[in-house]
Amino acid sequence: MAYRAPVTDMAFTLKHVAGLSEMIAEDCYPDLSDDLIDAILEEAGRFNTEEIAPKLAMSDRHGCSLKDGVVTTPPGWKNLYHDWAEGGWNALTGPADFGGQALPLQLGTATADMWNQGSMAFAIGPTLTTGAVEAIEKHASSELKAKYLEKLVTGEWMGTMNLTEPGAGSDLNGMRTKAEPVGDGSYRISGQKIFITYGEHELTDNIIHLVLARLPDAPAGTRGISLFLVPKYPVSDDGSLGERNDVRAVGLEHKMGIHASPTCTMSFGDNGGAIGWLIGEENRGLACMFTMMNNARLMVGTQGVGIAERAFQMARDYAMDRRQGQSVGAPKGGEMEPIIVHPDVRRMLMTMAAQTEAIRSICYTCANALDRAALTDSAGDAEAAKVWSARAGILTPLAKSLSTDLGTEVASLGIQVHGGMGFIEETGAAQLLRDSRIASIYEGTNGIQAIDLVTRKLPLSEGLAVKELMAELASWASLAETGEDKSLAKVGALLAESLADLRFTTDWLQAALKEGRMEQALAGATPYQRLFGLTLGGILLLKGAMKARELGDVSADRRLAMAHFFATNLATETTALMDVVVNGAKAVLDSDALFKVE
Repeated sequence: MAYRAPVTDMAFTLKHVAGLSEMIAEDCYPDLSDDLIDAILEEAGRFNTEEIAPKLAMSDRHGCSLKDGVVTTPPGWKNLYHDWAEGGWNALTGPADFGGQALPLQLGTATADMWNQGSMAFAIGPTLTTGAVEAIEKHASSELKAKYLEKLVTGEWMGTMNLTEPGAGSDLNGMRTKAEPVGDGSYRISGQKIFITYGEHELTDNIIHLVLARLPDAPAGTRGISLFLVPKYPVSDDGSLGERNDVRAVGLEHKMGIHASPTCTMSFGDNGGAIGWLIGEENRGLACMFTMMNNARLMVGTQGVGIAERAFQMARDYAMDRRQGQSVGAPKGGEMEPIIVHPDVRRMLMTMAAQTEAIRSICYTCANALDRAALTDSAGDAEAAKVWSARAGILTPLAKSLSTDLGTEVASLGIQVHGGMGFIEETGAAQLLRDSRIASIYEGTNGIQAIDLVTRKLPLSEGLAVKELMAELASWASLAETGEDKSLAKVGALLAESLADLRFTTDWLQAALKEGRMEQALAGATPYQRLFGLTLGGILLLKGAMKARELGDVSADRRLAMAHFFATNLATETTALMDVVVNGAKAVLDSDALFKVE
């Protein structure tokens, strides 16, 4: 069977698990209806299934090339991007004042899930453009918005994010790129950036780089970083493109995966300085950049979801077609049966399916919190905005980390289901694993997400934000556990145990932070993040099963099967993770002997 975007299941998760239908019922989006959501997702699914997904293997084999500063993407990539942008997909969540459709981030997250199912290498380019739109809209001057924003919103131009430098990765204190004032309001940017996604390409007539750099008298460290808009071609007052700016790709990374995405080394100012304009205030660039980075982390989470979905479908179809061995009790000497009859293969496929739906539910729920935070803020309800912003703050590192970790795990299981054929590039299973591996690293490694979760998010509102989230999760577990449906009650009881593990571990970490045991808290941050994510994902699967039963949805039995499997086979890990957090720190911190070179 050929891949198809699972539109119906995605729509149900978006509307009933994440809660978009609830927001529509509350009249949060007067022009949006369930039918319109379905129509948008159906069309996105069609475009992805027919146009993006078929190019996955070809684009990987062909990759990108760099010659004389010119980057060429795979055959058909330019036309694919043009058709995608012409369909209005880049403008889906963009501001209406600049050509956008101003639809909820939740819809943008679901469509991003689809694009990543089709090709992670394709989907990552628009993700950076959307981030650039957010930063410019919120922090740039009206003049810069007038010149650059609309064509970024529509996708006629693409945007990039330039942070990393040689020797300065996630820690930006060592950044050396410079910005010298020209005197007319512009700046000359000089320096080098590495790992710049879609830093150079032929897909659009212009590329708008957002670049972090230091002014001459800037304070040391991250407090002295400013953000600049540096276009490939500056825009004249009449809207026409000027002469080529002094910014070029001088290298193209040879990567493990996402070969169709050009990852460039960018040089600014080799011939006198690239002209750029300040975004926001001087020395406040990191705050401006984080406007795009926070949502970008959610979008990276959707990469894990998309990869997992494609890997699951590929493995499921192979298991239903590949014949080897016989089921237990089959007559000896009979015909070989599809390998899906074997319990271990079914275990792997169930793991893949349940993990995929769990991380999809987490990402969509995170988008829901971000949408609610934005709506309450624009309505002037500061208290509600603070609550929802805190909720989104907790969910974002979970969405980014668990989704990308499990995306890689699911892709790896996909290879295992294929057996030896999975290790052969022609089947396509290996590509998904290669593509997925970077997602746990960029936009803040998953270890950095764990540090953020434990040291910044747990203390929010004196710990109230995380307690409120756990209380909401407990209500779903309790509702299932005390209900008449025995199958749901069993799942609810099991997940209540995971929630107890989460509560105990959260209390322990919060006490460690208050008592100054920072190293112990940091040593347990990553296992705690996974514990939190597994508990959250399991209860969202339970919520989905309960909602499907309540609504009489055709997916009810399948959703219950996933929730039951997750609770009995995957969420059981939370008890071991709790022990690792509480009792494993000493072994981590007393490990000097391991690293001594004899």
